[in-house]
Parts: sequence; C-alpha cells; structure tokens
Amino acid sequence: MSETIGTNITRKLAEHAATLKYEDIPASVIERAKHLIADFVGIAVRAAHDAESTPSMLAAAKVLGETGSGGAGATIFSTAGKFAPPVAALVNGAIGHSMDFDPMNTPASLAPSPSAIPAALAAAEMTGASGKSILTAIVAGYDVTCKISQALKPADMYERGFHPTAVAGCFGATAAAGNVLGLTVEQMMHAFGIALSEAAGSMQYLRNGAWTKRFQAGNAGRNGLVAATFAKNGFTGAVDALEGRFGLFHAYVPSAEPEKAVADIRKVWEIETTGIKPYPACRLSHAPADLASAFYIEHGDKSGEIAEVAVGMSNTGLVITGQPEEHKREPKSVVDGQFSTHFTVAVMLRQGRLTWDDYGPQLADKKTLDLTKKVRVFQDPRVEATYPGLLSGSLKISLRNGKSYESYQKVPKGDPENFVTDEELRHKFSSLVRPCLGQGGETKLYDVIASLETRSAIDIFSATMPSGSAS
Repeated sequence: MSETIGTNITRKLAEHAATLKYEDIPASVIERAKHLIADFVGIAVRAAHDAESTPSMLAAAKVLGETGSGGAGATIFSTAGKFAPPVAALVNGAIGHSMDFDPMNTPASLAPSPSAIPAALAAAEMTGASGKSILTAIVAGYDVTCKISQALKPADMYERGFHPTAVAGCFGATAAAGNVLGLTVEQMMHAFGIALSEAAGSMQYLRNGAWTKRFQAGNAGRNGLVAATFAKNGFTGAVDALEGRFGLFHAYVPSAEPEKAVADIRKVWEIETTGIKPYPACRLSHAPADLASAFYIEHGDKSGEIAEVAVGMSNTGLVITGQPEEHKREPKSVVDGQFSTHFTVAVMLRQGRLTWDDYGPQLADKKTLDLTKKVRVFQDPRVEATYPGLLSGSLKISLRNGKSYESYQKVPKGDPENFVTDEELRHKFSSLVRPCLGQGGETKLYDVIASLETRSAIDIFSATMPSGSAS
C-alpha cells in the first residue's frame, strides 16, 4: 500500500467537527437529533434500572471515579452522585447500549449514540455548555462516527473481528467532546491522533454473550472525551490519524475507501440516515422479525404446525446472528437472544412482538425454544445485493400440511425510508421510561429533551432521576 491513502482526510473531518455551529444545521436535522437523543436516553433510563450488567458497572464506577454529590464531576443516568467525567461517559454509553435497542445507522452498520451522546453530555457538564452546544456536538459526533465507519467498510471490519460501534465511535466521541470543549481545527486533529491510540472493540463477545459489547461502546465515549481533553490542554497526537501509513484506514481493514469519510459533509447529515429500532435485538435480524410479526398478525401462533422456518440474510448477518447454528438455536442469556436470528424470529412467530420484558419469559419458554430449533438461516442473494446500504431479509415458513408462505422485506421498520411515526417513537419512550419514573417523570424527561435548545445537560440528568432521588 502507498504511504498514505486519500489526502487531508483527517484535516477535513477535523475542520467539520471543530467549526460546526448550531446555526449551520438545518432545523429538520435538529429535530431528528432530539428524537434520537430521546430514544437513547429513554433506553438508558430503563437499562439503568433493569439491565443485568448495570449493578456491576455502577459498582465499578463508584470505585473508579465517584466524586460525591457536590458540583464537581459528571452524572450517570438515573444514578445519584457525581463521577469523574470519563467514568460517567463510559457508563452512560454502556448503559444506553445494554438493551441493543438504541438508534442504528445502517450504511455505517453501527450504533452512533453510545459514544457521541455521553461524550457530549459529559463535556457539557465539565464546561456548563448550552443545550444548543450539546445538539451541535452530537450532530458532529454522528457525522464523524458514521462517515469513518463507511470508509472502513463495515463488512471488512466484522471479518477482522472489529466492532464498528466502538472503533469508529471513538472518533465520533472525540468530535462531539471536542466541539463542546471548543477545540481549534489543529487541536481536533491532535485529538483524532490521540483517539487513534484508543480505538478498539472486539466481536469476541458473541462467543459467550459477554457484556463487553456494552462496555466497549461506552468506552468509545470515554476515550473520545479523554482524547479531546488532552488535545485541549496542548497534548500532541499522531498526524494523519486516518490516512497515514499506520493510521486507521491502513491498520484496521485491507482496503478502506477514505473518500467516504469526507463525502457530502454538511450536505448529507448522518443524523438523518440513522434509524430507530423497534425491537431490542441486533438490527441485522429486524427485517426477518418484521416478516415473522406480519405472519403472526395474519395467521396467529402456528408454532405447533411449523416444520421449518428459512431466514434469508446477508453474509454479515449470517456470521453475526446465524452462526454457529447450534449455538444460536440454544440461547442461554439475553445477549445470546439478542444476537440469534433463530430466537428473534421464533419469538415473533409465537407472539408478534419482542420487547425488553419478553427476554426472561421467552428464554425459558419451551415452545419458543423448540421453534428456535426449527429455524434455518441462509445467505440470500437478494439480501446480499442490498447490503450494507439496506438490511433486507426474507422468510419462508413451511407447515407440516405442505403449505408454505414466503415473503421479503427490503427496508426494515425504523430505517429512514420506513421511519417510525411520532406516536410510535413516543410509545417506545413511554414503555421504557414510565415503569421507572412514572407518568409525570416520563413526561418531564421527554419535554426537557424536546426543548433542549433552552436546557442543559444537568436538566436532562435531573429528569432521569426517580422521584425523591438526590442528583
């Protein structure tokens, strides 16, 4: 390979991230940003109370960075006290990603929120930044995260075992935090150079349903905040962090497409290319899940009459949620279930829905697990042809009486081309937040985010606290 690939890629992204102002962003993008922030925060509130990994994360946070209840430090969603800002950013991102329910950017094949949003909020608490600054930073963070992942080519990253949400998210978090901290273009370039030494994330979590997927998504936010803070204080980072000989585009994948990292900056806003997930499971399974739900709505629970269910996916979907098949057919944990197309489709065929509250009962349901063993996943050329731009899927249900039903879905529910309605978004938010904060608390939190231009990070965190809790 040549010494460098692309020209001034790092500088161009740094210029975008460092100079973006609230006034530069179209009103439609700001509104979509608030929708995605509400979605992420709502998930984080529920996960702070219910995700099985949360107690250990909060215990670790108290050891690593609790600063007491005074004014210094940063806040963790629905948690009293203050923490070192990097620790708060890490835990907030990990909590928000715990349910695998947060917004998904299909072209980049990652979740941009758990790195960009917590990094921006922590930086805002450090500086007292305005709500407009927070919104601007999150838009910049989404852009950098998604564009870098597209340049790296997600399928190549997965093939090498890298987790795009964590790797690209580290740079997006750097952009978000750096924008809040007021980095110059030169400082932002140094921050990206520091982030290059931090970007990491492994897909090995798939082997045992490990919680490291959550950790590394949040850790990207922590690393970005640290990189931006070091650069703000004069620390020198590596030059040409993206395009250099040992930079990201050379080191992580065999054949990056660096021009994608700077394509259509401030023309295509990645906030608007990001979707909302209707189910708390890997996005690669959602099109087949939609089809299974549609079958249930029309025919009811036919699990006792089904001989086989054939699910068509892309090769990437097959590798991540369909193999090894003997493992995917016998999920033992929530993470196992979230990354098993076999289980996701079986639950949908049993009841037409999959919510966070369904995992416990369905993982113990013999009929569901028996149906899971009848699901077969294969690489469908029609689906492969649309990947990675779309996460399509196909479904063929064969009954014992010889009847079969075939269907294909090009765009899963929630993607920008098939986006959720305002009512559906609010219903998801309410279903997650109301059990934790009550109706009044849920309404207050949603209203704070909807009027974020005139609010602050503290306003958001205060509204995530259960009634009677001290912030």
